Amino acid sequence: MQNMPPTIETERLILRPFTMDDIAPSYEMNLDARIGKYTGDGGIVSLEEIERRITEDVLGDYAKHGYGRWAVELKGVSKFIGFAGLKYLDDIKEVDVGYRLMYDHWGKGIATEAATACLNFGFETLGLKRIIAMLLPDNAASIRVLEKLDFQFEKEFTEDGDLIHQYFLNNPNN
Repeated sequence: MQNMPPTIETERLILRPFTMDDIAPSYEMNLDARIGKYTGDGGIVSLEEIERRITEDVLGDYAKHGYGRWAVELKGVSKFIGFAGLKYLDDIKEVDVGYRLMYDHWGKGIATEAATACLNFGFETLGLKRIIAMLLPDNAASIRVLEKLDFQFEKEFTEDGDLIHQYFLNNPNN
């Protein structure tokens, strides 16, 4: 497929394009109610829906924009532990940074490390002027990640019955 995003390495992580091999571990991650509590997308979905999201949404974003969400692995392990990346939101004409990790990898700075790599790619490689992040207001851990990355609270709104907080970060190079 053309327009595949590059693989990015950080100190501990590899952010690589999704493959069909990521369907089963993505599904496994979505089965964890501790993770679903903060996703805002209804939690558990079928294996078929995960496959559709990867083939249409993620790979579709690669084809259309040249970037999207990356699968995240720990260096030297070659095992899917979650995703992180940028997503262009057509309806609001903004680029969102997002991440989701298997529960065993929470609280270790992985989300911050992965999000930092995504922001660097967005600002330095893509030349984006600003990146947003949206989350449920009770997701204290993700709020701390955004604060560490210097995001600022922008607004709150309701979507599909959920209260959403939107944060933003302007390109520090502009």
